[in-house]
Amino acid sequence: MANIYKNAKLNLSANTATTLYSTPAKTQTVVKSIIVNEKTNQASTITLILYNGNPAGSTGFNIYTTKAISGHQTLELLTEPLVLMESEVLQVTAGHANRCVITASLLEIFDEKSA
Repeated sequence: MANIYKNAKLNLSANTATTLYSTPAKTQTVVKSIIVNEKTNQASTITLILYNGNPAGSTGFNIYTTKAISGHQTLELLTEPLVLMESEVLQVTAGHANRCVITASLLEIFDEKSA
């Protein structure tokens, strides 16, 4: 198996669901960290949902539902690593546009045997 360290980051410029990360085919991903920062000194919220496939047609599992974030606050959303299986998707929704940025630290583990 090949290991690739990555990050995924978004400037949440809209308050609609936005894909933060999609696990590639034949890959498992370990999410080590998800950090959100409120950059405008105005409170907001974050919703983080894990889907077991395309969000339009799969079940969503809420990790956070409208998690409050204070002005200029930085929050680590994970206390333990989160494992994502092939084709799973992390989506984030900000309570307000243009207030928050989010960064995830990831380790992709590619299954070379099934390639």
